[in-house]
Amino acid sequence: MKAVVDHRTYTIKFGHMAQYVAMYQEYGYPCQVQYLGQPIGWYTSTDIGMLNQVVHLWGYDSLQERAEKRARMKEDPRWKVFLEKILPLIITQENKILSQPGFIQN
Repeated sequence: MKAVVDHRTYTIKFGHMAQYVAMYQEYGYPCQVQYLGQPIGWYTSTDIGMLNQVVHLWGYDSLQERAEKRARMKEDPRWKVFLEKILPLIITQENKILSQPGFIQN
């Protein structure tokens, strides 16, 4: 179990989810997996609650590891191309850092 989870929620413009997911599969996911490893989870909202959202969960051993991995990824030209393609589709982004309470043992 990872000590730190980066919980990211993106709200996508109405009617553009399929386009976002397709671009993520082609450009974003391969780059992220290379630098960050496999996500804990990657989800889209369907028909209950807040709609048009994508949720990513990425696990790290520490905030330092997260910072180092994300810094390397941001330097990759493929990541920059991906951002240029998807930024017009994103309405909001919310990031949360989740950590285990001290009473939980691995």
